[in-house]
Amino acid sequence: MPQVSIAPTRTNLIRLKKELRFAKEGYEILDRKREALTGELVRVAKEADTLQKEVWALLRTAYDAMEKARLVMGSDHVEWASLAVNKTVDVHLRLRGIMGVAIPQIESRGEPPKLLYSPADTAASLDEASEAFREVLMRIPQLSMLTAAVWRLANELKKTQRRVNALQHIFIPQYQHQIDFIVSSLEEREREETFRLKWLKTKMTKQAQAA
Repeated sequence: MPQVSIAPTRTNLIRLKKELRFAKEGYEILDRKREALTGELVRVAKEADTLQKEVWALLRTAYDAMEKARLVMGSDHVEWASLAVNKTVDVHLRLRGIMGVAIPQIESRGEPPKLLYSPADTAASLDEASEAFREVLMRIPQLSMLTAAVWRLANELKKTQRRVNALQHIFIPQYQHQIDFIVSSLEEREREETFRLKWLKTKMTKQAQAA
C-alpha cells in the first residue's frame, strides 16, 4: 500500500467513511449495469450474427443468379431490365435509451417492388436475382440497426468495466487503507492518552501520600 498522507483526525475519518460508502454504492450500481449491458450485448450480437448470415446467403444467391442471367440474356439486356426499377425504400431513424446508451431504431417504409420489368423476354435467373436483392434490401435496415447497437453497447460496456475496475481495485482499497490508518492512529493516540492519565494519577497519588 502507498504511504498515507492524511491527517488522522475524526473529521477526516467521518469524511472518508462517507466517501467509501458512496464508492461501494457506485460499484454496486455499475456492476449491475455491467451485467445488464453484457446480457443485452450478447443477445443483440447473436441476433446480428444470424441476420448477417442470412444477408450473405441472399447475396450469394443473388449474384449467382445475376451471373446466370448475364450468360443467358447478355449484360446489356440485364442492365436494360434494371433501369425499370426506380422506386426506393424510405428509412426513418430514431433513438431509444438502453442503460444510458442511445440505440438507433430504424424503420423502413415501403417495400422494394417485386417486379417492374416485363417477364416475357427475361430469364428466370433474373427473377431469382431480383427477388434475392429485394430480400436483402428489406433486411439491411435491421442489420445496420443491430450492428450499430452492438458497437455502442460494446463501447459502453468497455467504459463501464474500466470504472468498475477502478472502484474495485483502486478507490475502494485506497479509502479502506486510509480509514484503517486513521483508526489505528486514533487508537494509538487514545492508548497514549490513557497511559499518560494513569501515569499522572499514579504520580498525584504518590505525592498525596508523601504529603
